[in-house]
Amino acid sequence: MTNLPSATSTGQSHTAADAAPQFVRLAEAHRKQVTLTLDGAAITAMTGDTVLSAILLHTRRVRDTEFSGEPRAGFCLMGACQDCWVQLEEGTRIRACSTFVKEGMRVLTRPAGASGT
Repeated sequence: MTNLPSATSTGQSHTAADAAPQFVRLAEAHRKQVTLTLDGAAITAMTGDTVLSAILLHTRRVRDTEFSGEPRAGFCLMGACQDCWVQLEEGTRIRACSTFVKEGMRVLTRPAGASGT
C-alpha cells in the first residue's frame, strides 16, 4: 500500500499524476533560492525549506519502501515516523522532513546500486 493518492482518485491519468509534483509552492518572497542535486538532477529550493519540501516540490515520491518497493512521500512531516529517510551522496542518512536544504547539497532517494538510479 502506498501513501500517495491514486491517479484514479484524483481523476487524472496514471501518467499525469506520476509526473506532477506532490507539493506546489503558492507564493514566496524574501527568501534566497538555493540549488541542490536530487538523484543527479539539479533542483531549486528556498532557504528554510526542508529537504522533504524541496523533493516534493519537484516529484511525487521521497523514496521507495524497502519492503514492497512502493513509492513513499513522507507521513508525519515532523520526524517521528521515519518514513522520509534519504541519503546524502557521501553516505550520511538524513530525515528529509527535519533537515534544512543547503546550497550544493547532493541528495539520493535510492541507495547506490538500486534499480532506477
